[in-house]
Amino acid sequence: MLKPQTSDQATNQHATSKHATDFSTDCVHSGEPRQKDAGSITTPIYTAATFTFESTADLLRFVNGEEQREEYGRYGNPNEKSVEAKIAALEKSEEAIVYGSGMAAIVGLLMTKLSAGDEIVFFDQCYHRSREFCAKHLSRFGVVTRQVTTGDYDAMEAAINKNTRLLVSESPTNPHLSVIDLEKFAAVGKANEVETLIDATLATPYNMNPTEYGIDYVLHSATKYLGGHNDLIAGVLCGRSEQLEPIRKMRGILGNISTPHNLYLLERGLKTFALRLQRQNENGLRVAQFLESHPRVERVYYPGLESHPTHSIAAAQMRGFGSLITFTVKDADWKQTSAVVDAARIPRIAPSLGGVESLIEQPLVMSYYHCTPEERQRFGIEDNMIRMSCGIEDGDDLIADLDQALSV
Repeated sequence: MLKPQTSDQATNQHATSKHATDFSTDCVHSGEPRQKDAGSITTPIYTAATFTFESTADLLRFVNGEEQREEYGRYGNPNEKSVEAKIAALEKSEEAIVYGSGMAAIVGLLMTKLSAGDEIVFFDQCYHRSREFCAKHLSRFGVVTRQVTTGDYDAMEAAINKNTRLLVSESPTNPHLSVIDLEKFAAVGKANEVETLIDATLATPYNMNPTEYGIDYVLHSATKYLGGHNDLIAGVLCGRSEQLEPIRKMRGILGNISTPHNLYLLERGLKTFALRLQRQNENGLRVAQFLESHPRVERVYYPGLESHPTHSIAAAQMRGFGSLITFTVKDADWKQTSAVVDAARIPRIAPSLGGVESLIEQPLVMSYYHCTPEERQRFGIEDNMIRMSCGIEDGDDLIADLDQALSV
């Protein structure tokens, strides 16, 4: 497994050194001024809804763009600026925009970029709420959503026409953990002059930086690994400043921002991001290897395993494979699969992923219970499927617990 790359601190206005620093150092220091208000080592929480000007001349300097500062909380906050600069540095992008949730981030992008008659193309292994927003709600405004088989780049290119504005995929996908060849994905977009979006929530900036492959926009549910403690909800969109400018303006209109306290928690979570991901990568790979060798497990979906269909792509472009694992229980119906989930003692039954606590769920029950069998089959959701997000607990303990759960 490759060591996370370093970032060039010369591009960071708050650089702590003239030399390139390691990812972990960037997690702690990037995006922050070295000396903060009142000498505080942490970024203070700015709870102001509005920000005052000393005089009309002071206001005019701001209006004329001569001074960069805050005006009104819906348009920006010092906590927001600090978090955005830190995430942009970790993602190796020019800029980042933080939202109140991951869904708010993708909706903000789509509402800015799309008009009636426009089309978007998805790879079909995508987050079901993203699919629902596009298929059920954007369609009401005349936007067409097309879905093609994940990883079929020829099919994606064939689905593009003169009205196509955006190509969308996750990498890795959820819950099948398919990894997209980012170079091919970006090439399809560039050849057809269509922008590209990768939801890299499951990869995280620790394991992969899609912008290095020419991807236009990188999306994260910061609720997951970036926050890392299951105590906040946030989203972030990364990319080039010129492309993000109209999206930021739209966010100011829609108002889907995060709160100062929430942003403080996100920044605090980012300080330990590298340490957490190192352990979670280790736990994910160890647990996946254990499950693959277990007699009661039928199949394991984890890109770090050579048995995964996209392992070679993952090995080429990821520095680690994350902590999310999906597996199926051999010869089990949905109730027998539920019994395995219920027997686990360390992971808690819950949606989401990426926090310090391990979580476990049965996708059939948690997210697809009200879908028809035909819909679940189309989305690849099997009755005997379990998804587990490994936290930072001891790996031996997680393996022992799964071993006993699989014996029920």
